[in-house]
Parts: sequence; structure tokens; C-alpha cells
Amino acid sequence: MTREEVQSLLQRHQQALNRHDVDALTSLYVDDAVIESPMFDTVHGRDAIRRSFERLFAIFPDYTIELRDALFIAEGNRAAEFSRVTGTQRLDLFGLSPTGQPVEYHAARLFTFTRGRIAYEQRIYDFRGVLERLEKARLDQELTVASAVQHTLCRTHHAGAFFEIVGSSLPCRAIGGDFLEYIDLPSGAVGIAVGDVSGKGPAAALVAAMLQGMFSIVAMESEEPRAALTRVNRALCRRGIEPRFATLAYAVLSPDGVLTYSNAGHNPSLLLTRAGVTRLTVGGPMLGVFDDAVFPQATVTLQPGDGLVAFSDGVTDAIAPDGDDFGTDRLIASAAEARSSPPSQVLAQLFSTVREFCGAVPPADDVTMAVLRFAGSGRERPGP
Repeated sequence: MTREEVQSLLQRHQQALNRHDVDALTSLYVDDAVIESPMFDTVHGRDAIRRSFERLFAIFPDYTIELRDALFIAEGNRAAEFSRVTGTQRLDLFGLSPTGQPVEYHAARLFTFTRGRIAYEQRIYDFRGVLERLEKARLDQELTVASAVQHTLCRTHHAGAFFEIVGSSLPCRAIGGDFLEYIDLPSGAVGIAVGDVSGKGPAAALVAAMLQGMFSIVAMESEEPRAALTRVNRALCRRGIEPRFATLAYAVLSPDGVLTYSNAGHNPSLLLTRAGVTRLTVGGPMLGVFDDAVFPQATVTLQPGDGLVAFSDGVTDAIAPDGDDFGTDRLIASAAEARSSPPSQVLAQLFSTVREFCGAVPPADDVTMAVLRFAGSGRERPGP
């Protein structure tokens, strides 16, 4: 075949590829043609070649090939062409689930011709980085789903006859190790917990989900914070999830305004009253370290309008562009300024203050806060 004949044949081949015209493509091969391809191994005969093209276009419904004219070589009954291939993966490829993400790779095709048709084709793909990108896209998809599930587990609002709670959690990665939990207890009280598992990313998120589920069950059976923390700590220690540990702040508010709280190595929650802001410091060590740990608890009485701010260390450890930490004092000052506002406004102001402090610095840890407000029930105990 002349160079012009070869070039004309391969142009028809490219056009049929871009049209996804399997009939036209198959007609360009002799009956006993052979294709060697990293994607489909070795294919013998026109029927098998037809199926390989059908499979190719199923994997990449928008498959497109662009020839590089400067890299076309033809001599006698042999030719080589070089191209750029793009497409979006919609079916399994090399054992990787579909990502729905576009990929691009370079290909070299070596042809041998007989009687004006293709008798042999060898495909060589430059897949450097392609499989890594596909795997990353798959992981990103899984993380997106996990993030949505975690967001569902983090209830942003909960209210009852005598209380209102709003909260939010912003992971520093797609998913994080913080969690919020609100529990309507059999006695009529409500529990609020903020937890933080050591580490970041998927591993911390899995442990956080396990701990959240475990805590929800235990809290329903052990309403006193110290009892709930003791049981969760023992369960976590006996599971031996090294080197994971967790911190947890837990408070129970009764309809009469009595707030009972304890703390397992977590940042002390802030009590918001007309008199100002007080840190609730009573508690014990973090969870998952000492099997026989003790978690003291304390009680305060809230008046209507009083509230609580529970938060993770991602708040106080937030960093400004100059390297300064946000710290507890700034959080207390912001909470004091907003304490008479509705819970949603208090939460919004606290998050806004942290964001303004950090500027363009991305969070290095998960940022979680919840604000509880006691509305009063008419049966609250007299204040001091």
C-alpha cells in the first residue's frame, strides 16, 4: 500500500472511532485479524474485534481519539500512528469501579495491512498516572458518600418543650473524627455530647461513628453522665483500637433546669448565664486509655435563657495567619457577647469569629460546636 492509501485507511479508522461506528470499524479488518491491547489482551477475528469495540465504547461513552499528524509513520504494509485519547469511565476498568471522571492518555498503534485492510494491530498505551487518577477519583467518590452519611449523623437542630440545641461540625478533610449527639432520655431529660477521636480522615471517622453509636445506646441505659462515660470507656479499652483514644463532653439537662455534666479529657464546655461565662471543668481522663478510669460529675441549675456551648479542640486550636492560636479566651469573649441571642445566632457568631481569626489559613483539625439553650418549663428550681 502506498503512504496515501495507508493514511486514508487510518483516517477512516479514526473517524469511525470518534463516531463509535462499530460496523465501519469492523469492516476495516480482515476476517482473521488480530488486535493486541493492554485493555482487552489479544483478540482474534472480526467478531471478537467487534465485541472489543463495543466494550470500549461502553466503558468510555464519550471516547475520542485525536491523531498527532507529526507522528505518523508508514512504510510498505506497516504503519504506526500516535494519538491522544480522552473519555469518561463508566464501567469497570482494570478492576477499578467506574468513577465518572474524565481520563486522558497517549496511545501508539502499530498496524500491518493485507489486501487493503488491517491484519494486525498492536496498541501501546501510556497509562502513567491514569490508574492513579482513576483510583483517586474512586476514593473521592467514596469519601463524598461517607461525608454525606456523616453529615446525616450530625443533627444540626434539636428542640423540645424546655430546650433548643443547634450544632455544626466542619471536618478539616472530607470526613472527620468529631461527632455531635443529642439524646432524648427516658426520664424526659435531654443529653448533649460532643466527642473527638484522635487523628483525622477515614480511620478517625470510622472510630467516631462506632463511638457515637456505642454512646447512644449506653446513654439510654445510664442517664448519669459519669455512668455513661465509665461504660463507654471500658468498652473502648476492651476493643483495643490502638492507638486511638477519644475525648467526650457530656451533659444532661432536666426539664426543671438541672444540668448534670461530666467530661472525659475534652475541652470544658462553657456555661452561659446572665452573670457571664463559666467553664465546666469537672471530669476525668480521656476515653480508651485507662480501663478503671473514674469520671466525676457536677450539677448546676439553669435559669430560663441560660445555655451551654460544647466544642472540640479544633475551635480553640484554630490558627491565624501569624501562627497565633484562637484559644479559649477568644471563644469565651465571643460567647459572652452573643449569649443573649437565640442559639442559632450564638452558633453563627462563634463560627464567624473563628473564620475571621483564621483568615485564609485552612483548618488543621475538625471544628465542632453545639449551643444549648434552656427555655424554662415553669417547674425550674429557684436560682441562687
